[in-house]
Amino acid sequence: MSYKIPLFELNFDEQEEKAVIETMRSKWISMGPKTKEFETTFAGMLGARHAIALSNCTVSLHLAMVLMQIGPGDEVICPSLTFAATVNAIRYVGAVPVFCDIVSAGELNIDPAHAESLITKKTKAIVVMHYGGFPCDMEKFTGLCKQYNLKLIEDACHGPLSEYKGKKLGTIGDVGCFSFFSNKNISTGEGGMLVCNDDDTDQKTRLLRSHGMTSMSYDRSKGHSTSYDVVELGYNYRMDDIHAAIGLVQLQKLESDLKRRAQVRAWYEEALQGTDAVTIPFIQNKEFTSNYIFPVVLKNNAKISRDRLRETLHEQGIQTSIHYPPVHLFSIYQSGLVHLPITEFVGNNLITLPMYGSLK
Repeated sequence: MSYKIPLFELNFDEQEEKAVIETMRSKWISMGPKTKEFETTFAGMLGARHAIALSNCTVSLHLAMVLMQIGPGDEVICPSLTFAATVNAIRYVGAVPVFCDIVSAGELNIDPAHAESLITKKTKAIVVMHYGGFPCDMEKFTGLCKQYNLKLIEDACHGPLSEYKGKKLGTIGDVGCFSFFSNKNISTGEGGMLVCNDDDTDQKTRLLRSHGMTSMSYDRSKGHSTSYDVVELGYNYRMDDIHAAIGLVQLQKLESDLKRRAQVRAWYEEALQGTDAVTIPFIQNKEFTSNYIFPVVLKNNAKISRDRLRETLHEQGIQTSIHYPPVHLFSIYQSGLVHLPITEFVGNNLITLPMYGSLK
């Protein structure tokens, strides 16, 4: 059906169309100058030393595991209230995901206290996912990782330009991973970015994203190189210039879009604060955030079930969603041994309401 109020609305217009046409007419559509410009602009907006454009965020998370030298038998602490890709990337390298609970129904991010209780001799890293663009307690997580000599990977796919104590999310841990999927704050259809501040990590990421080759097709086409060597077992994880051109336009729109989203969130908060049947997550947050989504959690005293409420909204032409079904309850990860009471309660009672800058 066509919703009167969709869950999200693509922030595209003739600017993206023009960027695509210009790139096609340039006769260079694979990874080249637009990709480089996109990387430089994105890194500058985050205050990061390096940003490496990739084909999607899932491969960014996979490369993060490879770069942090995580492998078979290693344990990686991660949230379950996230998209499956966050956890799948751990499995890609043969490591073991160790599911951690969230703080509360009002704070949907991974709980640092529970994370510390899960650390063993096999623990190699912690993955934090900044839910909805709202920051995890990075002071506690960086402290934990320093104390126990662990790597810290930020899944910042919800949080371009979101901040934690003046720092942009994705720039605080060892590496940060971003998504440009069609419903994200920055949309290129498919696309991702890995952000880091370490020169060696940057160099290795650039090798790994393109078959471990020492020079790229664009370099050779411009006469900067006539041959190449393969020095790493790499992948084909490149972004192309068509997607990058769209991304550059999206970056120009990002700050104004985030300001409009903040107004939409304020309207929601004002309208719902008098309702004792729902918890509004992150209502105490004072940081600048991307407001990627607007979730609410039904309390135990709610007079209608989550699913019935979604059906009612659907009947009124209002689209909703659930971010997310807990990953540890999916068939591939379900062991019966993991019990995360807060995550499971939220998984049964959370509704994602429409959120986009043009929402009235």
